Amino acid sequence: MRMVSAAALLLFVLQCPAQAKAGQSVENLTAPVFEFHSGFWVNLHHFLYLQGRLQAARAAGSVARESKIAPPYDTPAFVQGMTAEERRAWQEAVQTYADSWSSRDLLLSNQMVLINDRLAELEKCPDLAGKSAVECTSGIVPELVTALDKAAPIYRRRWWAEQDRVNRAWIAAMVPALRNMGEPMAARLADIYQGRWPARIYVDVVAFAGADGAYTSVAPSHLMISSQDGRNAGMAGFQTLFYEASHVIAGGIEDAIGRECRRLEKPIPRDLWNALLLFTANEVMRHSWPGAAPDSSALAERGWAIYAPLLEEDWQAYLNGRVDMDAAIAHMVRTI
Repeated sequence: MRMVSAAALLLFVLQCPAQAKAGQSVENLTAPVFEFHSGFWVNLHHFLYLQGRLQAARAAGSVARESKIAPPYDTPAFVQGMTAEERRAWQEAVQTYADSWSSRDLLLSNQMVLINDRLAELEKCPDLAGKSAVECTSGIVPELVTALDKAAPIYRRRWWAEQDRVNRAWIAAMVPALRNMGEPMAARLADIYQGRWPARIYVDVVAFAGADGAYTSVAPSHLMISSQDGRNAGMAGFQTLFYEASHVIAGGIEDAIGRECRRLEKPIPRDLWNALLLFTANEVMRHSWPGAAPDSSALAERGWAIYAPLLEEDWQAYLNGRVDMDAAIAHMVRTI
C-alpha cells in the first residue's frame, strides 16, 4: 500500500464573493487542499434548481424529496415583499429551471457538472452575459444565463447576504477540526484506497446541494456541500467532507467492484461503492477519534442499510488488515 508522506499539509482557504485571500499556494502539497468558496453564482444556480424542483413537484401533485430539507422555501410567504416586476422576473427564472434544468441530476448530468464548474470560475463576475467585462461571458446555454441574470438582483437583495453568512460560518466551524484531524484522516484514507490526493479539492459551500446534502464531481475535483443541511452539522460535516473527497481517490474501488461483477456475471450493485466510502469514513473517525465520530446511522439515512452486513464483515476485515483489498471486494460481490 502507498502511504501519504508524514509531511503532508492541509490548506484551508475561504474566498469571499468580492475578493479572495491572496498569497496562498496550492502547489506541491501531497494531502488534499480544501479550497473553500461561498460563490454567488453557484449558490444562485442551486437555489433556483431547488425552486424549480419544488414547483415541478407541486404542479405534478407530488412531493419533492427536497421538501423535507427546504421547508422555509416552499411556502406562499416566500415571495411576499417582492414588487410585481420582481415577482414576475423571479417566477420566469424559476419556470426556466422547472421546465428543464431542475429535472436533471446535479451529478450524473455531464452538462450540469460543466455548468457548475463554469459558474465557479465566474464567482466574482457581476453578470454572466459579458456586459460588465468580456471575461464574464460565460458561454453557458443562453436560456440559463438569462434566468440567472434575471434572478440575480432579487436573490442578492433578499437572500444572498444571509446564505453567504451561514456558508462562511459553516466553513469557520469546520476549520479547527480540519487542522487538528485532517492530516491523519487524509493519510489513512489514502492508505486504505491506495490512492493519492490531488493538489486541490475545490469546495463550494452552498445553502442547498441536492437531496443528499453534498456531491462531488471529478476532473476537476469539485465538491458541493450544503451549509444549511442538518446532516452536515458539526463533526458530521467533517465526515461528509472526507466521504465526498474520497470519490476523487477511490475510483479504483469502483472499478474493482465492476470487474468482479462482470466476472461473475452479476449486475453491479447500486450504491455499493458510495456506501463503502461512507462506511470507511465513519470507521476511520470511530477508530481514531471515538468521541468525535457521528453515529453510524448515515447508511440507513441514505437507504444503504442493505450493505451494512457486507461492509461490517468483509470490508472491515480489510480495514483491520486481515485480508487484502481484492479479497474483500471479491467476497462482498460473491455474497450479494
